[in-house]
Amino acid sequence: MLNILRIIGAVGTIATGIISLVRPLSVTGFTGLKPDGARGLSEIRAVLGGLFVASGAAVLWLNDPAAYKTLGFAYLGTGIARLISIVIDESRDTSNIISLVWELLFGAVMVV
Repeated sequence: MLNILRIIGAVGTIATGIISLVRPLSVTGFTGLKPDGARGLSEIRAVLGGLFVASGAAVLWLNDPAAYKTLGFAYLGTGIARLISIVIDESRDTSNIISLVWELLFGAVMVV
């Protein structure tokens, strides 16, 4: 069951990446990012798009426990940084809380 959840997480990472790569403006409302021109769009496509697609695909392709753990630690690190931001910046938007929960749960599933 845990392996199925890991695969779902990797596929979800790829799906998020594809959406961000193909339709970068569609993620701005959820992420709170406001790209300023072509350079900003390029950053969304590269980081939220390309990096997510490559990370999720690498985990599935390698199919190695260390790869799953590496992606899990990346999500845990992101979640911890987001939690710090929620406290310091008082950024308690629903989308930020959803992201936090996803990152911590997915990270934990991948690392176990």
